[in-house]
Amino acid sequence: MGRLDGRVALVTGASRGIGAAIAVEFAAAGARVAASARTVKAGTSRLPGTLEDTVGGIRAAGGTAEAFAADLSVPQDRERLVEQVRERYGEVDILVNNAAVTYFTPVADFTARRAAQMFEVQVTAPMQLAQLVIPGMRARGRGWILNISSGAARHPAIPPGPFARRGGTVYGMCKAALERFGTGLAAELYDDGIAVNSLAPTKVVPTPGTLFHHLTTEDDPDAEPPQVMAAAALALCQAPASELTGRIAYSQELLTELGLAP
Repeated sequence: MGRLDGRVALVTGASRGIGAAIAVEFAAAGARVAASARTVKAGTSRLPGTLEDTVGGIRAAGGTAEAFAADLSVPQDRERLVEQVRERYGEVDILVNNAAVTYFTPVADFTARRAAQMFEVQVTAPMQLAQLVIPGMRARGRGWILNISSGAARHPAIPPGPFARRGGTVYGMCKAALERFGTGLAAELYDDGIAVNSLAPTKVVPTPGTLFHHLTTEDDPDAEPPQVMAAAALALCQAPASELTGRIAYSQELLTELGLAP
C-alpha cells in the first residue's frame, strides 16, 4: 500500500491515546495532520496528554501537523474546525472520527444530559464532520472516513460477563450506532470512490481514558498498544474504496488479514 504524501488527515481526539497514535502514524506516512481535541495545553484536563504534545512530537520527528482546538459537542465548533483545516491545509482527504466523551454508569442511573452529550460527540459529530468533508472528497474522486469503534458495540452474552455490569450499555449503544452509520455511508459513497470503515481494538488499549475508568492497567500483559490501532488505521486509510470499505474491522485481525501483523 502507498504512503499518504500530501494528503490532509483530520484526526479528532488527537491529544492522547489512540487518536494521538493515529496522528503520529499518519504524519510519519507523509500526511499533513490536523490534530483536533479540546485539550490544547497542559493543566486544562484531568487526563494526561495535549495537542501540544502530539503536534510537538510529530514536528520533532520531521512531520507536518497543526493543533485545532474544538469542542465536538458544539455544532458550530465542528463547522469552524473543518473551515480552519480547509483554510490552513486545503480539503480534507482523510477524516478519523476518534473523539469520545464516555461515562460508565448503569442505565437506571444515567442522566439525560450525559446520554445526550455522549451521543452528540460519538455519533452526531462524526455524521456532521462527514457531511462537511464529503463534497471535497467527491470533487477529487477519493477520500477516507474512519470511525473508531469498540468491542462494546457487540451484543453482550447472557448470562452477562463482568464488563456488561460495569455500566457500558450507553457507550456500546453509541458505538453500535456509529458502526451502522459507517456501513450505510460506505454504501452511499461507494460509487464516489470514498472509503468508510469502522475500526475497533482487538483488546483493550491502555489509554488515559481506559486507565481512568479502570478498564485496564499500565502493566496489563494482555493489553493492546495504541500503535497497533494506528497501524490498522493507516492500512484502512490507504487502500482504495474498491478494496476496503464498509468494514467493521478489529485491529489485530485486520493486520493479520492484510499480512501486516508484526
